Amino acid sequence: MADLRIRFGRLVAAHRKRLGLTQEVLAERAGVSTDMISKIEIGATGARFPLIERLAGALQVDPAELFTTEVASGAIQRGRFADISTRLASLNDKELAWMSGIIEAALHPKG
Repeated sequence: MADLRIRFGRLVAAHRKRLGLTQEVLAERAGVSTDMISKIEIGATGARFPLIERLAGALQVDPAELFTTEVASGAIQRGRFADISTRLASLNDKELAWMSGIIEAALHPKG
């Protein structure tokens, strides 16, 4: 169950960042505390269905997209950035650190 909470939290964070929202703004839109958003994003707590629906609405996604990086047939497509951010959300900390180095090198080449 912890793995599902972590994956859920990472996907919430990825969709929040895709929209350029702070945790505070997402919390306000979903009608919860910023502390709750923080705990959800790190996988420290889960969410019940009513909250999942409010989060999905605030993030402009189908609720199922908060549990998987696989987008169901017919779901809203948001382009390349959404694909990349969703894929990154599924990585562990070591993989994210490695990807961060690659992105940094690509965006800020030395020389």
